[in-house]
Amino acid sequence: MKYTCEIAIDLPRDKMVALLDNPENMKHWQQGLKSYRVLSGVPGREGAQMELEYQMGKRHLVMVETLIKHNPPHELHTTYDTRGVHNIQKNYFEEVGENSSRWISESEFQFSSLPLKLMGWFMPGAFKKQSMKYLEDFKRFAETGESVSG
Repeated sequence: MKYTCEIAIDLPRDKMVALLDNPENMKHWQQGLKSYRVLSGVPGREGAQMELEYQMGKRHLVMVETLIKHNPPHELHTTYDTRGVHNIQKNYFEEVGENSSRWISESEFQFSSLPLKLMGWFMPGAFKKQSMKYLEDFKRFAETGESVSG
């Protein structure tokens, strides 16, 4: 399953990407994020891995993020792996104006079990909706400082 989301952000591209590239800021725009920790490599360097832990209602989720391509302020590509799901994220950042930028996020989900494949087949809108929520929450944090962590 593949889809693309994009959002305009009222900040210069360099400033927007700096906020996005700082793992300390993830809690401000990724609702449910409880913790992250470096597993291997140097944060911000290609090949680095982090473990991300989320609590989404009653659902507990742990995933491993791997940094595939780190080319700020132009692009940032990562993979996310959790039980039965491999997610490839390709993020591109464009200057729109002196104080405006665009974040384009390409998502590809690969499922390894039949139930997950069926969920991806029958509910693709739920995945895109969650991705768009992250982009919107990041926009709100970047532009106003408002955090989803309260």
